Amino acid sequence: MADSAIRVAEIMGALSRALDLTEGQPPGHCVRGCWVGMQIGRQLGFSTDELCDLYYTLLLKDLGCSSNAARICQLYLADDLTFKKDFKLVDRSLSQVLGFVLSHTGLKSGLAERFRGVLHILQNGGTISRELIETRCQRGAEIARQMHFPETVARGILDLDEHFDGGGKPVGISGAEISPLSRIALMCQVIDVFFMSGGRAAALAEARRRSGSWFDPAYVDAFLAVEQEPGFWETLGSDHIETVVLALEPAQNERLADEDYLDDVAAAFARVIDAKSPFTSGHSDRVALFSDMIAEEMGCTLARRRKIKRAALLHDIGKLGVSNSVLDKNGKLDDEEWKSMKQHAAYSEAILEKITAFAELAKIAGAHHERLDGKGYPNGLSGDQIGMDTRIISTADVFDALTADRPYRAAMPVSKAFSILDEDAGRSHDPLCIEALKRAIARADLLKAA
Repeated sequence: MADSAIRVAEIMGALSRALDLTEGQPPGHCVRGCWVGMQIGRQLGFSTDELCDLYYTLLLKDLGCSSNAARICQLYLADDLTFKKDFKLVDRSLSQVLGFVLSHTGLKSGLAERFRGVLHILQNGGTISRELIETRCQRGAEIARQMHFPETVARGILDLDEHFDGGGKPVGISGAEISPLSRIALMCQVIDVFFMSGGRAAALAEARRRSGSWFDPAYVDAFLAVEQEPGFWETLGSDHIETVVLALEPAQNERLADEDYLDDVAAAFARVIDAKSPFTSGHSDRVALFSDMIAEEMGCTLARRRKIKRAALLHDIGKLGVSNSVLDKNGKLDDEEWKSMKQHAAYSEAILEKITAFAELAKIAGAHHERLDGKGYPNGLSGDQIGMDTRIISTADVFDALTADRPYRAAMPVSKAFSILDEDAGRSHDPLCIEALKRAIARADLLKAA
């Protein structure tokens, strides 16, 4: 497809579903919030430029959400996806917070470990909460800038958890000090969460209840005006909400993506993916590097290498839908955990195939755990069913996994990693890819560095 036909709004709308996954929200959470927020922005008389910035803030508000997942698992001894999903229903009053901590901390741990965890959280809850939110908001703003969004959008993401009365985090600013985009985004987030869990009545009740505390009363009034318009709630609950939201981007500010921008988007989302676990920091970048080294050694064209690199950067995007209690487990996964882990490859394919600009990468990324002998996952592909681009990324993926620290072992020397790859050559990975990687590593003198 020609560059001119690729809309940034389409890419961000589809990628926002990956953010929904890591927040434990039903698919379309950010898109539904965008629908609500754009109606509020228009009711408030926002200019075209302001509406455009609001549009992308609403779609990308959760850009930094993966960065606190591992810490949540560590602190609360809990499944981060369920934790995040349920915490959005808490109004953070003392009684609700205490109840939430007691009901969500260490349920699968021993009694002593659970007690220590609960006690630590009760003693240090304010500091813990501020640090988690600060990490999330700062990381999200950084990634928005990397994707060339203006500072107004970055600020909208940065202030997301600040409250109108000054009781929010991480800074505790209040009123007009908070970005207007953030004030709308936080309200829309809560409205959608309660709408999906309890319908219109629950969403309205929560908006009214938090007016003046969490939410700007003027913005709540704007919401109460637009929610009465014909078709508002029907559209919000529609299966066609993505199409509707795509049309909401102000036409005068419609952004189109070229090849360089697509590279930047893939690199930015690689940061979102790798922030999910401390053991995958830089993993996607390294897999992209090793994949490109293999592709170059095998004589691939520059255009093909560019495609392979993007697929490598995004191959693990489905891990955003897997709990860190599984990803970071220090030990063997049980049957349910292994089933959850194997889902990430299918998630990657499902997310990417919905994005026109990345659709051709979906099957490449989704098959990166398939094996030549048919014993891989998720579909048990074998032999010629696995394309060469996937074989390249698969080899690079395993090589990086072997030569990096993991929860269950330290990084291996390069020589040992190649010995393991050689043992399974022809059964798991393509011998041609392994040999190409060896030549590329030797040519780059990385063996000496290792």
